[in-house]
Amino acid sequence: MFEASRAKAVEKLDNFIENNLSEYSKLRNFDFGPDKRSNISCLSPYITHGIINELEVIDKSLKKFSFSKNEKFIQEVLWRVYWKGWLELRPNVWSDYLIELNNLRDQFKSNRNYLNAIEGKTDLECFNQWVNELKENNYLHNHTRMWFASIWIFTLELPWQLGAEFFMQNLYDGDAASNTLGWRWVAGIQTQGKHYLASEWNIKKFTNNRFQNIKLNENAPPKISEKTYFLAKKKFNNPQNLEEKNLLIFENNLSFEITDFKENKFEKIYINENRSIKLSEKLLKFKSLLIEDQKQRLKDKSIDCEVIDISEIQNIKNYYALYPAVSENLDYLNSNSLKVDFLYRNLDQLAWQFCNKGFFNFKNYIPKIISTFN
Repeated sequence: MFEASRAKAVEKLDNFIENNLSEYSKLRNFDFGPDKRSNISCLSPYITHGIINELEVIDKSLKKFSFSKNEKFIQEVLWRVYWKGWLELRPNVWSDYLIELNNLRDQFKSNRNYLNAIEGKTDLECFNQWVNELKENNYLHNHTRMWFASIWIFTLELPWQLGAEFFMQNLYDGDAASNTLGWRWVAGIQTQGKHYLASEWNIKKFTNNRFQNIKLNENAPPKISEKTYFLAKKKFNNPQNLEEKNLLIFENNLSFEITDFKENKFEKIYINENRSIKLSEKLLKFKSLLIEDQKQRLKDKSIDCEVIDISEIQNIKNYYALYPAVSENLDYLNSNSLKVDFLYRNLDQLAWQFCNKGFFNFKNYIPKIISTFN
């Protein structure tokens, strides 16, 4: 489903815009199965890695249809920008999650209910199929992710933190913000007291009755968190004048030639290829191929480039870094006291200031965000 190159990503984008965008709003919530994905774009693995970017996708969609006809699609494209901005302003949500996850790993490493869940051996046929689909395709329909998380938390009664890790280990489009905050939202602690409960009728309706005997806990109360997170005061400013230094790129910006800094001259570009959460072999391979694709494209433009392990960053002198966002990569830089001048995307600089509240507030600013760049 996902070939690891920018050329294939652009081809997938163009095909969706031309042939399937018109029906997106009407059909997007249906999961017709892994072999029938024409009702959704399947672009998120590429957007997550910066192979294509949100503005590129939105620009092409608006050349096909008006904003009013495209509004739902554009909102979905910008959800990840919103989630990242929300987490940037509350970074302790991520650090607390990692602490909780580390404690839960030991508690549940031999738990049969947990092991059955990640092996797809529960009493729920739909859930087992989704586990296998996740491992096989490294992708799940967004609606299915909500059902999956709800079943994990409220029917199987497993910690949401372990479920978020399971997604992160396997999803081609997993990132710290959208994954962690999405699971918190289903559990009912992202928006306190408001959880998402999967129901038999909803699953049957939006899968065209592909599953039977879906026995769920449809009356579970939301999970409760005693923690309160206050807004951090952060500025996302770029240096006034960029010097000709080295440039460090992380896995969320793997198309330098479409970044806001493509016209700047850098001595050498380094691409990091490592993470701390243990990922599946297929996901590691996908990331490795995307990195190699970027490396080749840079070489084609006669730009000096080297792929490095994150532990080698300390050996690089005099460099900027494309901002990796709140994530394990940023954690590594901070924990090793590496002082870096970050370069922020123009889109993030503008959009993240509107992420201090919920998405319904954020979406009021979407026309302003789009008009700024179009």
